[in-house]
Amino acid sequence: MSSKAYFEEVADNWDNMRSDFFPISVRERAIDEMDMSEGLKVADIGAGSGFITEGLVQQPVEITAVDESEKMLTVMKAKFSQNTNITYLISESENIQTPDSSWDYALSNMFLHHVERPSVVIKELHRTLKPGGKLIITDLDKHNFEFLVTEQNDRWMGFERSDIELWFKEAGFKNVKIDCVNANCCADSCGSDDRAEISIFIVTGEK
Repeated sequence: MSSKAYFEEVADNWDNMRSDFFPISVRERAIDEMDMSEGLKVADIGAGSGFITEGLVQQPVEITAVDESEKMLTVMKAKFSQNTNITYLISESENIQTPDSSWDYALSNMFLHHVERPSVVIKELHRTLKPGGKLIITDLDKHNFEFLVTEQNDRWMGFERSDIELWFKEAGFKNVKIDCVNANCCADSCGSDDRAEISIFIVTGEK
C-alpha cells in the first residue's frame, strides 16, 4: 500500500491515533524554532489532519497545509473551518506545486519516514523556501521495530542523525542543527505484544 492510500484509509481516525503516538510538546518544540512575526508565510508539510497547524493557527501568519491525501485535508478543513489564514494544497512532496521561494518557514512532523526518497524531498523543500527561510523537521531516530513498516506503512525505520544532517547540507541548507526533542514516539503492535518507544529528533536548516 502506498503512503497516500494508507493515509486516505486512516484519515477519519487519525486524530485519535496520533494522540497515542506523540505528545503536543513535539509541536511546541518545533514552533519554538520560529521567529514569529506578522505576515510570515508558513508551510505545514505532510499536514495530515493539522497537528502542526493547530499550534500556528492563532498566530498572525499565513499557513499552507500541504498533503498528498485529499481525504486528510478534507478532515483538516472541517476542523479549521472558521480559520481564514489557511490554504490547502494537495501535492506530492517531491514536486510541490508552488513557485520557488514561496515560504518563510516549512515545518514537518513525522512525515519524512513515510516518503520514498527523503533526500529528494529535503531538496524540494529548500527550493520552496525564501532566501533566509528555515526548514524544521521532527521525526524518528533509527529503530528496529519492524511492525511499524507492516502495520503503519512506514517507509523508513527512523533515521541516523548523520544521514539527516548530510541530506540537509547536500540540499544547500546552512547552519544545520540537530538535537533531541526529549520526547518519544510510542506505538503498540496490533498483531503482537510489541511496543515501540522511539526517541524523536528535531533538525533545522536555513536557506
